Amino acid sequence: MGKGDKKTKRGKIYAGSYGRRRPRKKSKMVSQIEAGTTPKK
Repeated sequence: MGKGDKKTKRGKIYAGSYGRRRPRKKSKMVSQIEAGTTPKK
């Protein structure tokens, strides 16, 4: 368990990959554009 383990979050960060343990985060702007709303200023 650690940096060399590709099944852990730390291992995914070290390897630079994504998956179930480390999903890609969508930005707030993208999700709002898809929903059809714009951020209020």
